[in-house]
Amino acid sequence: MQPFAEAATQLCPYCGEEVEVDVDPIGASSESYIEDCPVCCRPWNVHVSREEDGVSVHLGRDDD
Repeated sequence: MQPFAEAATQLCPYCGEEVEVDVDPIGASSESYIEDCPVCCRPWNVHVSREEDGVSVHLGRDDD
């Protein structure tokens, strides 16, 4: 059975609202993808890193 996605709380780099990003705890050691903010609809660069001690998420602006 595959584990459920984990929610990582982050701040939108555009509007500053607190948002939750769902990430799978299992996968490549690092990945990046584009996802839109559910509040302001601007595109984020989502960077996910998976280590032995857990998953870390960083949101960047798509225009950086």
